[in-house]
Amino acid sequence: MSTVKCESVGIVGAGIQGVCIGLQLLKRNIKTTIFDNQDPGTGRNMASYGNAGHFSPYAVLQLNRPDVLYDVPKMIFSTNGPLALRWNYMHKMIPWILGYLKNCNKKSMLHTAKYMHQILDHSLSAYDEIFEEIDTTNLLEKKGILYVWTNQNLKSRKLEIKVRNDLGVKQKILTVKEILELEPNLKPVFSGGVYFDYAYHARDPVGILKKLFDLYIKKGGIFKKENVNSVNQSTLNKTIIKTDNAEYNFEKSVIACGAFSKKFTEQLGEKIPLDTERGYHVHFEGMDKLISRPIIFLDRGFGMTPMNQGLRAVGTVELGGLKNPLSKKRIKYIVNCAKELLPQLEEYKDEWLGFRPTLPDFLPVLGPSKNNKNIIYAFGHHHLGWTLGAMTGKIISGIISGEKTNLDLSPYSSSRFG
Repeated sequence: MSTVKCESVGIVGAGIQGVCIGLQLLKRNIKTTIFDNQDPGTGRNMASYGNAGHFSPYAVLQLNRPDVLYDVPKMIFSTNGPLALRWNYMHKMIPWILGYLKNCNKKSMLHTAKYMHQILDHSLSAYDEIFEEIDTTNLLEKKGILYVWTNQNLKSRKLEIKVRNDLGVKQKILTVKEILELEPNLKPVFSGGVYFDYAYHARDPVGILKKLFDLYIKKGGIFKKENVNSVNQSTLNKTIIKTDNAEYNFEKSVIACGAFSKKFTEQLGEKIPLDTERGYHVHFEGMDKLISRPIIFLDRGFGMTPMNQGLRAVGTVELGGLKNPLSKKRIKYIVNCAKELLPQLEEYKDEWLGFRPTLPDFLPVLGPSKNNKNIIYAFGHHHLGWTLGAMTGKIISGIISGEKTNLDLSPYSSSRFG
């Protein structure tokens, strides 16, 4: 394996992407420094604090689908649906919306599915490698993930099943009876489902992130709790990360700060249509034993995960940027969905809003900046950031060290946006 010697790397972002990239770089004996203005796992609006905790290697299909596009106007104008738009942010969403419309066709849908599958297919094995080095007791469960649906959108469900079959994704189609055998406490308001029995889920996503960060520090990684103002490439082999406190020089730098990455790409002169899917959660304390594994109700765009904090109900896609406040309507929608499947649920706690970085073709950006080859991008994983953390670490560290790969990385390049 031929490699290119890299002396040092700075990473902007201490979420699951940044920490996994850091671990993989240390494995290659590359001096690594991670920057963030918060300690890993402590920021309440960070994705790792409040995500669904799913490791979802099967999730190849995204929202750039003709069958979904047909329902978008109806969902946006409904006060009780899985998709919402903050109208005060509409004008800022125009580049993303135009890109989405361009990518919402069968050809683009299949392109996205193919190249999501390429990296998702390795996502669990990539995590298994690093999970061998930490204690995941009470943090990780391997009980599969269950999707349920009604007969309302059977055409869409058949499309999903076919695309996954064509790509070789393992799935088990279940009847209502078979679903209730797995999860007897559910109210049978659904008509069928699919079971991915090999999927994992986190009982505590923050707990896992902190363990991985501790491993990063133990292996010699450096962390700077500082606010990063800019990243630029000054010479052929020198990049500069400027914070509120100082200026740091590295041979290469990585931008891996999710929905907050756009600030830096714009500084570098790249018009990448990165925007934000706002996701919500609540907890039902002491109710996690009602189900054994994550359940996603596809018709509602919502899911539930048994976690150490309780039963976490998550979901909806709200397009509204980083600055709008939490929407009580979105919280009410999630609570109502949870009680539709589990009427025995009582009061909830811990209203949460977090930000998923989203691109209009629903593929992440992985690879060098178009104009600054020593600045590497690793963002835009939308709701699969948690699933793809370890795999992103392997891809980005491979790019930095010049390793050859059998993966076709061109579909993830920022140059696709012109």
